Amino acid sequence: MRSLLGAALALTGAVLAPVSSRLVTARNSASRNSTAIRPSAHRLLQGSQRVLPGIDVLLRDSLHLVAGRRVGLVTNQSGVDAAGVPSIDRLAKAPGVRLVALFAPEHGIRGAAAPGAAVPDTVDERTGLPIYSLYGTSRAPTPAQLASLDVLVVDLQDVGARTYTYVSTTVLAMRAAAAARKRVIVLDRPDPIGCGVSGPVLDTAYASFIGMLPVPLRHGMTLGELARFANARLAIGADLVVVPVAGWRRCEWFDRTGLPWVRPSPNLPDLESAAWYPGTVLFEATNLSVGRGTDAPFRQVGAPWLDARAVVRAMARRWHVKLTAVRFTPNGPGDGKFDGVPLAGVRFGRMDRAAGDPVRDALRLLATIRELAPAALRVDSLALARRLGRPFTGPVTWPAEDAAFRAQRQAYLLY
Repeated sequence: MRSLLGAALALTGAVLAPVSSRLVTARNSASRNSTAIRPSAHRLLQGSQRVLPGIDVLLRDSLHLVAGRRVGLVTNQSGVDAAGVPSIDRLAKAPGVRLVALFAPEHGIRGAAAPGAAVPDTVDERTGLPIYSLYGTSRAPTPAQLASLDVLVVDLQDVGARTYTYVSTTVLAMRAAAAARKRVIVLDRPDPIGCGVSGPVLDTAYASFIGMLPVPLRHGMTLGELARFANARLAIGADLVVVPVAGWRRCEWFDRTGLPWVRPSPNLPDLESAAWYPGTVLFEATNLSVGRGTDAPFRQVGAPWLDARAVVRAMARRWHVKLTAVRFTPNGPGDGKFDGVPLAGVRFGRMDRAAGDPVRDALRLLATIRELAPAALRVDSLALARRLGRPFTGPVTWPAEDAAFRAQRQAYLLY
């Protein structure tokens, strides 16, 4: 168990010490505005399901946080309990809870909108509740919307990459709630790709909605931990409570949890795509497809002009990285790249979870394609810098940055 000093609460074992539910306030630490819940383990970890997401912990052990309160919920299709029941339904039916509004991030409440497409305000057909968009004319709850709430709950599945916009949505919601003096409760979920850290720490000169926090591309933190980090490092000052995952081990990948995989966005259909996403997302800043609208998004890149076999040979010879030459045709990719056009491409194999590094291998691939096809490759340098975290002007290394970040993040870790 990690000491409660520094306000970090370790919940890493399959069996936890039976304690009563209570708030553990982060005092005398960098994250003193954050609070974590210590769940009653003997009540939660019963039956065959070892890992329980924050929504289950909240409703089984810490209902007092929302009982008798008007609740707004930031969520989408990825917000489900251990049995796959949507958090919307669970909160709507919870005794004494008044769920009064829903807030939708990028891709909408059902996760069907195309990347970057504006999400309109609408009404939830099942509950009749208003759905306010956080990816349209406004990226944060408005003062008028927050005025009708007592507490704002966030339940979103992050994917372990800085560029994923659900983190930015959470940060902006926290800022708005802090200004309105409303509590924020983050229902935590596992980092699906484990605890690995890779890639440069974001230079805040390149901060944007696809990366607000000074963390590496692959940060190895949960959404709840990132919320604690942001609350302190960005001086947001939100009244933040994180309801942790019960029974999850910090470096455990999602497919070991027994939880249902619900694609968090349209082009992350499985864990293998999520594993490569922190690296191949860099190719969004180029004129290559990242495989959106195919059966292997973010596991492959391609273009009509790519000499795939030459790339495969070069990557194997120089870096001992095994790629497969493939052909694929994007169908409704949503990013405007090569819809219906047959492409030559290269595909990464199964991620080596012990030694694999998606950021390193994606940068090697980008450098190789640039060398083999300098006249055909187009790169939006600003878009790439916003994703990578710094300008891409040559070989990129980050060992010292990552070591410093690992030490810095310790105060905000919960597992």
